[in-house]
Amino acid sequence: MDTPERIQHFLAGKPHAVVGASTDRAKYGNKVLRCFQQHGRPVYPVNPRAPEVEGLVAYPDLKALPEKVHGISVITPPAVTKRVVEEAAAAGIRHIWMQPGAESPAAIARAEELGMNVIADGSCILVALGFRDE
Repeated sequence: MDTPERIQHFLAGKPHAVVGASTDRAKYGNKVLRCFQQHGRPVYPVNPRAPEVEGLVAYPDLKALPEKVHGISVITPPAVTKRVVEEAAAAGIRHIWMQPGAESPAAIARAEELGMNVIADGSCILVALGFRDE
């Protein structure tokens, strides 16, 4: 499957979660969350240190989410991303988009080994969906 097809499959379902959602509007973890919101897509922020992000209840990890999500956008340090892949697999999540800077060869290899739809080639959801920094 090529990247446009992977993106199409990622966006085909709902809801999504943003792992690494940030309360700082200048950070990509916040911009990605707002991008989902701007496009009317249901989204859950995942941040173990924030009670809420952009008016939404934030969850400490994927297993705390109130429902199963179709996919996750990951904006974490590469050293954390492999652990996120394992958490996603345990939660039955099949679609993972490692935003630029979050990917690591080990995380990509593990996600592929688990049979996930992985987007980790430098593609950014802010470009794919379109984002207005308001």
